[in-house]
Amino acid sequence: MPSREALDRRSRNETITKLDGLYQTLKSKSTRNLARRYRPYGKQEEFHEMGSQKRERLFMAGNQLGKTWAGGMEMSYHLTGRYPKKWKGKIFDRPIVAWALGVSGESTRDNPQRILLGRGRDYGTGSIPGDALEHMQLARGVADLLDYVKVRHLNQNGEFDGFSYLYFKFYEKGRENLQGETVDAIWCDEEPPMDVYTECLTRTNAVMGPVWITFTPLKGMSEVVLRFINPKPEDMDGFENRGVVNMEINEVDHYSEEDKRAIIASYPDHEREARAKGIPMLGSGRIFPITEESIRFNVQQKFRTGFPQWYRHLAALDFGEWDHPTACVWMAYDQEHDTVYIYDCYKRNKVSIPDHASSIRARGKWIPVAWPHDGLKHTTHSAQDTGNTIKGLYQKEGLKMLRDRAMFEDKEYGVESGIMDMLGRFQTQRLVIADHLSDWFDEFRMYHRKDGQVVKLRDDLMAATRYGIMQLRFARTKGSGGYNSVSVMGMQDHDSI
Repeated sequence: MPSREALDRRSRNETITKLDGLYQTLKSKSTRNLARRYRPYGKQEEFHEMGSQKRERLFMAGNQLGKTWAGGMEMSYHLTGRYPKKWKGKIFDRPIVAWALGVSGESTRDNPQRILLGRGRDYGTGSIPGDALEHMQLARGVADLLDYVKVRHLNQNGEFDGFSYLYFKFYEKGRENLQGETVDAIWCDEEPPMDVYTECLTRTNAVMGPVWITFTPLKGMSEVVLRFINPKPEDMDGFENRGVVNMEINEVDHYSEEDKRAIIASYPDHEREARAKGIPMLGSGRIFPITEESIRFNVQQKFRTGFPQWYRHLAALDFGEWDHPTACVWMAYDQEHDTVYIYDCYKRNKVSIPDHASSIRARGKWIPVAWPHDGLKHTTHSAQDTGNTIKGLYQKEGLKMLRDRAMFEDKEYGVESGIMDMLGRFQTQRLVIADHLSDWFDEFRMYHRKDGQVVKLRDDLMAATRYGIMQLRFARTKGSGGYNSVSVMGMQDHDSI
């Protein structure tokens, strides 16, 4: 008969075996349903939510930041019907037919297929839960590349209602290989040639299905990028149904600050902004050839107890329309060192003038507001407002609108004059931007010229900044009795506005 010691040892071994088995089971379940563990960063969430409004979406991000992961997660939701409870993006209420595309067979296998299904043939360890996979059909010619996947789809009540099909394609075979079929949704991982992208749109036209692209913009302002940023006149139709999200390395948490610095430093100078920040390499077309690091400041570190009381403040407003954003920036002006600190910004569309004014007023109703020439236009927002200027409507809402439109002391108000003043300040660190203002930096990165002319798309905060620089002489300190102008770059003070 075994001794008590032997029985205790056997019991311990059995317990350890059971616990190890439970651990392996839980580990397997966690790796076979990665969708449950997905917690999108802010820019990933913005990209997903944009799908409810925009048919075409472009997610430009630096290398290894999560753009492909976001593209694959969204595809898994559409294929399975298992949307997160707080999902605000596009929703299909039925099984779908979809495509995932890459550059070549190998890159399609190693990128979108790996994200969706797992590495090699370890199916079920990607974004599509293992229990949703019904059948995987291998393709010919490339080892482990799949031709298609059959996926179980659940309705909103969690009941099985049919199968979704995902087919893997790649750009190298050309647009001709994509012709003929009608598809509900398409994900392009890495930048496609324009003719391939156009064919993808054609394949989804029958159902007006979503097409999204995820890539690092190493090709610069390519034809595909320009379609979203600055389309040709013949490509303007449908521009309102296109959206762009840009994500940089400072907006993710899976790298330490030390690692981020090391990663950025490892890239060649001419590729750094594309690989670390998802900014297309604009070359000579970029308006401000300035590194972001040279004009960033951290509000909490620089001004731990707030701005000095002698700093003068000014807001600057760029008027929008219902669909086009209204934008505003707030600046603190250190007159002694002739340095401007932009510490806040606002950009929003599809809200009324009273709503815009309320948001602007909340930042400090005592702060004077600079505005552009179109503030003199008359508006007919309502029967009561007929005949009022846009400036007047904001003034009625309690904003301290400056008397005159934005212009320099010498009455100059041209765009180029404003840009040159901003550039000079950037180059001497006399115009610096709070590092948390991602909307501002998104515009800064894409602000460029085409055929020598400033491209006036997604430039609302850039314009507001320019108006503020023009009107710096009217900045004021909190608690001052009137709107006294200030000396800028050696100019004399002037009377009230």
